[in-house]
Amino acid sequence: MLSERLLTQAVKICTDSYLKLEPTDERRLPAPDPDKPYMLYMHVPFCERLCPYCSFNRFPFSEDRAKPYFANMRKEMLMLKELGYDFESVYIGGGTPTIMIDELCETIDLARDTFNIKEVSSETNPNHLTRPYLEKLKGRVQRLSVGVQSFDDGLLKQMDRYDKYGSGQEIMERIAEASPYFVSMNADMIFNFPAQTEDILISDIEHVVASGASQATFYPLMASPSVQRSLANTVGRVDYSREYQFYKIICELMVGTDAFEFGSAWTFNRRGAAAGSDGFATGDQAPMIDEYVVDYEEYPAIGSGGITYLGSNLYVNTFSLKEYNEAIESGRMSFMGSTHFSLHDRMRYRFMMQLFGLRLDKVKFKQDFGTSVEQGLPLEMMFMRAAGAFDVDDDVELTLTEKGRYLVVVMMRQFFIGVNSLRDQARAALCGEERQLLFG
Repeated sequence: MLSERLLTQAVKICTDSYLKLEPTDERRLPAPDPDKPYMLYMHVPFCERLCPYCSFNRFPFSEDRAKPYFANMRKEMLMLKELGYDFESVYIGGGTPTIMIDELCETIDLARDTFNIKEVSSETNPNHLTRPYLEKLKGRVQRLSVGVQSFDDGLLKQMDRYDKYGSGQEIMERIAEASPYFVSMNADMIFNFPAQTEDILISDIEHVVASGASQATFYPLMASPSVQRSLANTVGRVDYSREYQFYKIICELMVGTDAFEFGSAWTFNRRGAAAGSDGFATGDQAPMIDEYVVDYEEYPAIGSGGITYLGSNLYVNTFSLKEYNEAIESGRMSFMGSTHFSLHDRMRYRFMMQLFGLRLDKVKFKQDFGTSVEQGLPLEMMFMRAAGAFDVDDDVELTLTEKGRYLVVVMMRQFFIGVNSLRDQARAALCGEERQLLFG
């Protein structure tokens, strides 16, 4: 598709220009704006084994590494309290946040004691969907997102996940058992694997529906330059020419049956699925959004490899566990670099993230940036209008057509590839044992 190729190249050029790390000597984040809501992101970088396509900061798990790390992440959380931050929402990503369940629970409990937390989201892997873990997460975590990627046994073996997490049927049964514990049980899926056929994709969708998951996220396969070789050697090279066809199949089957509705351009919420404050299903609460960047444009991030976005600045925490621990224990935060967003960059970011959430508020855009979206982003608006991306385009809002949703998926895919390249810049600074752990 010509519009996909043009958009891919345009976003790549943009991210290459503004996602470049510069050294910073700042020791703490800026104080919060009292008029803005913030979400807290926590990063837990430990995994039992490392997946070949993952660009996030992650290290092979050992208790000797993880235990002091959790303790320092709790200290870093209290630094944010000292700066005046408060949070209603927490997102815990990884890695595998549930790798040390008691440490995770202690960290969540401290967050709830320190801030006015109303909802906690955490990622996990299928092997942790067992009763001992679920009982400890019950009430502490409202939204649990499990990395499934695919229910196809052949793809799971190709990704080195079959032996770790079990067959597709076993994973589906675990999701069904875990779903009643949470407000939202999300199945994280990936589409457009080189070996994935349309039949495999359709089977994956059928498994999601049958699993009882209250939410599903279908990410297009994306990788940073640093993992492209391992990705090609394990699952093959990505063919973007069929991505739109796969996306259309997902939308038609997920939404066409009326079982699910759109939560974002790549997130689907089961109709009528919700839960009460204790984490058990009751049916009267709105589903939680998958991507926190839709509801919270700005967010501090704690933990090694965390990425903070505040105002016009983006900060990246060191990817070195050693340097992270040393920084926190000395009373400073662990930034290894930052990048500055121009006003135009910030308008583009708002444009992409709100459309990803399926609606751009034109009135709020003008209030915040002092210009209309048409005047601030003339080329972007001209391209999207010419491509037939907008369903509603009036003085109040923008909403998307089916093609528009896919073009936003393309933007997000390429933007996250750019963010992964930013992570590569941070990862390149690793040396000694830590470099050996990741690069061999």
